[in-house]
Amino acid sequence: MAQRSHPPTLLALAYRLIRDERLFGRGDLVLCACSGGADSLALLDALALLQRRVGHRVAAVGVDHGLRPAAAAELDLGAKLAARHGVPFERMGLCVAAGAGLQARAREARHLALQSAALRLGAAAIATGHTADDRAETLLMRLLRGAGPRGLAVLPARAPAPVTAPGETTPGRRIDLVRPLLRARRSDVLAHLGRRGLGFAEDPSNADRRFLRVRVRRELVPLLEELSPGVVAHLCALADMLGQDPAGRPAAAALVALGRAQRLQIERQHRLGRRGARVRLPGGRDLVVRFIFAPTPGHPA
Repeated sequence: MAQRSHPPTLLALAYRLIRDERLFGRGDLVLCACSGGADSLALLDALALLQRRVGHRVAAVGVDHGLRPAAAAELDLGAKLAARHGVPFERMGLCVAAGAGLQARAREARHLALQSAALRLGAAAIATGHTADDRAETLLMRLLRGAGPRGLAVLPARAPAPVTAPGETTPGRRIDLVRPLLRARRSDVLAHLGRRGLGFAEDPSNADRRFLRVRVRRELVPLLEELSPGVVAHLCALADMLGQDPAGRPAAAALVALGRAQRLQIERQHRLGRRGARVRLPGGRDLVVRFIFAPTPGHPA
């Protein structure tokens, strides 16, 4: 089979993940968290462009933590792009005091604000712009801090909200986080923005080597890519495997020995409700996987 001369675009990668993981669907309102940075602007643009194909609706929220004077101008980029697409855009101002644990406290305050907005607007999901690079970096950071297998199952395509909005005590009222760009690399994001002629803001903290993530991104990942060019994909595949529930996934333990593309093919067929999947193994042999679905309560097997 001839190989494609061009890699999939950001839109194609986002659409496939939305479809394969059923992140949201026709009629759903998706709240896009947009800071004005490259990832969040690419996410907003992609979600808006995919509305006709998927059938969802989009609203956007920009959160200003009150920590940097430039943040307001950065949110202007998100507001301008939202207006171009006819997407409603809301600014939310926070006041996060300086001091110990600033990043963690700012992150929690942002999640609280997004949950409040999502519940008020009736959103089905909150979309964030995490990419494959973010996932690989987070896994490495957790590994450096001594996390075990559960702690390394980072940044799944869908995750429960980490906080409950003020005034909401029912767990069912939390709005899930979804990450439509999780199969895209940061280079895919920049290529998309370049093709679309979209400028973006750069947070100065992304260059501050006092933060572990910055050193992992700028020092550790490039070194690992010299040793193994596909390391980011390998780390993301590892996070997928560690996040699998063997009781609810097809032969999860046996899949560990397969390549990433083979595992993804099997997982996709399982999500689509197929009876099985066939993958080609090295040496020309085929592996046939049969799925056993538990009967729905009240219905015969």
